[in-house]
Amino acid sequence: MTRIIGIDPGLLHTGWAIIESVGANRKYIASGVVLPPKSDSLPGRLDFIFREVSKLCDTFQPDECSIEITFVNKNPQTTLILGHARAAAIVAVADKNIPIFEYEPNKIKKALTSAGHADKEQVYKMVRMLLPAAQPKTPDESDAIAIALAHSNMNKFKF
Repeated sequence: MTRIIGIDPGLLHTGWAIIESVGANRKYIASGVVLPPKSDSLPGRLDFIFREVSKLCDTFQPDECSIEITFVNKNPQTTLILGHARAAAIVAVADKNIPIFEYEPNKIKKALTSAGHADKEQVYKMVRMLLPAAQPKTPDESDAIAIALAHSNMNKFKF
């Protein structure tokens, strides 16, 4: 059995999900969204993300982490800020000595839906189909579950 934490990084909303994977079987454990206070400074938000992801690792004891790779936005400033949030989550996981696997958005979508350019609704439907116990309330939470599932699908024959 492998317990996976999936992370969809963001400065305002960092989605997270915990699943267990054994061969081709998946089990939903928990999911949610880290919401740094909007009034915090950039360093304050990054610290909040770091501390909350650290707590999730302590609480759920994942064996592996899968996280989305930041794609380049039209606005370079947005890409840079998203990279900071991603780094805060990565450092929190790395601090717990948990192996980290990084995936591009289109590879996550393809692993889940067989279409690299699937939209959020298609991803949500596959999350619900593959893990009926999951009830994601936001796209960030749904994406985090998808990231964990994609990792488990790419590694399903690892025992």
